[in-house]
Amino acid sequence: MTDASFTADVTPPSGPPIEPTPPAPAPAPLSAKEEAVDTVRFLALLAIAVLVFRSFFLSPFNIPSESMQPRLLIGDYLLVNKMAYGYSKFSLPFSAPLIPGRIFPHTPERGDVVVFKAPPVNDNDYIKRVIGLPGDSVQVKGGIVWLNGKPLQREAMPDFVIPVTQNMIDASRATGTLPCYSPEFEEVTADGQRQCRYTQFKETLPSGKSYAILDIVPIAEDNTPLVVVPEGHLFLMGDNRDRSADSRFPAMENQGIGLVPEENLVGHALVGMFSTDGSASWVNPISWFTAARWERIGDGF
Repeated sequence: MTDASFTADVTPPSGPPIEPTPPAPAPAPLSAKEEAVDTVRFLALLAIAVLVFRSFFLSPFNIPSESMQPRLLIGDYLLVNKMAYGYSKFSLPFSAPLIPGRIFPHTPERGDVVVFKAPPVNDNDYIKRVIGLPGDSVQVKGGIVWLNGKPLQREAMPDFVIPVTQNMIDASRATGTLPCYSPEFEEVTADGQRQCRYTQFKETLPSGKSYAILDIVPIAEDNTPLVVVPEGHLFLMGDNRDRSADSRFPAMENQGIGLVPEENLVGHALVGMFSTDGSASWVNPISWFTAARWERIGDGF
C-alpha cells in the first residue's frame, strides 16, 4: 500500500475586510477645580484615617516633666497603646463625649506605666505608674510604699547621673525651678559638662516586677494617711517621688491627681520612639541628628 499526500487549498471566506478597533479617546484632563476637590477629598480621608488610628490603636506622647525619672526624661517621645484598657471619651481628641462610659474595659496591672486624664478633668495627658488597684490599701511611711499592709522591697542602686540638657533648662525656667533638684545635686565634670546626681533605688512589687525610682530628699508626702482604693479607681505614683504630683496629693488643679478613675485611662506606655536633648533647631536640620538620644529609642516598658 502506498501512502498518499494531500494538499488542501483553503480559501478565506468572502466578506468585507476587518477594520482595526480605534483607540479609546483619552480622558479629558481635570480642571483646576476638580483637582483641588480631589486633593481636599484625599487629605480629608487621610486625616480621618490618622484620627481613627490615633484614637483607637497607637498614639504618640511626649514627656514634658521629670516626674517619671529615671525611666523617662524630658524630651522622650513614646508610643501609647490605646487598646490596652478599653475606650472612653478620654480616648478621643479633646475628650469628645462620643463614647458612653467605658467599653472593652480592662484593669491595668500593678507596675504598668499609664497615660490618663487627671481629675479634675482637663485635656492634658499625664503619665504615672500604677501602684494600687481597686481594693488595695496604700500608705507611704518614711518614703517607703506600703501595699496591703506590707512594705514594698527597696534596694539601693548606683546613683542616677544625668547631663543637664537644654530641655531641662527650658522646663526649669518655665516652672521657676532649677535643672537639678537643688544646687547641691549639680556637678560640673572635668570637661565643663553640668550634670545632676540623685540617689536611686530599685522598688519591687509583690508580683516581682521592679523598676528604678528616685527619692532625693525627705518631703512631707513621704508620709501619707492610709488609703483604700475604691472600686473603679487607681493609686498612681511617679518614679521621681520628689517631683511628682500624684495620688499622694488631692485632686486639685496643678497640685495633684488624687485617686484616678479607670475611665480616665488613655492607654499603656508601649515603647520609646524618639528622644531629644532639646538642642535642635528648625533652621538647622542636622541638629536633629546631633540632639537625638539614639540609645533611648526602642526602650520598652
